Amino acid sequence: MILMDKILIFPIKISSCQRTKKIKMINLQNLHPYPLKEQGVNPDTQIWNKKLEFEKGKKYLILAPSGKGKSTLLHCIYGLRKDFDGDVLLKNKNIKEYESDELADIRQNTLSIVFQDLRLFEQLTAEENILLKSNLSGHKTISEIKEMAKQLGVESLLRKPCGTLSFGQRQRIAIIRALCQPFDFLLLDEPFSHLDEDNIKAASKLIEAECNQQGSGFLLVSLGEEHYFDYDKKVIL
Repeated sequence: MILMDKILIFPIKISSCQRTKKIKMINLQNLHPYPLKEQGVNPDTQIWNKKLEFEKGKKYLILAPSGKGKSTLLHCIYGLRKDFDGDVLLKNKNIKEYESDELADIRQNTLSIVFQDLRLFEQLTAEENILLKSNLSGHKTISEIKEMAKQLGVESLLRKPCGTLSFGQRQRIAIIRALCQPFDFLLLDEPFSHLDEDNIKAASKLIEAECNQQGSGFLLVSLGEEHYFDYDKKVIL
């Protein structure tokens, strides 16, 4: 079992690939996922089949009802999906053209994400899930991780298997995990869906503080809730 006060962190050799430049802009050019071609897109969309730029350091709220491609959009940007027409450009290169090691580097150093389904390892403890991410870069110290857990009210749950936690508790663990790496953009897929207002406020404050510290931006997709952020731009999907 991994214990926070006894964890051994092994140094990771940084290759030349891992020294790639940061992402200053995410460019979408006429993006249209194949699954949405059959069901159609919102006629008022500002994203699908449009040209749009997301700038580093800015906060974006993306609004859409269920089933209109919110998760699909973030998965295209993160490089998990390639079933689309158009272009997703990171560092002026189409996401489809990146090799697997380049994508791994992007996800380790420039893009972070909170998945709607969280994608935690249920058999591992909450702290082990967080440390799997944190140890890749050493971006956060153990004391910093504990402090984040304290702020979100899950410090006492760190050594419990994620499979025994409620969805709302796991959601907070997933948020902490996403903040334990360097990033230029944070992708948030309905990150507060199972949190009450007090926990949403605490999580929003933590996310904003980390983004400000890193000079990073975020894209938050939502059914309509705006939560507690001061957005630079609101976009209809």
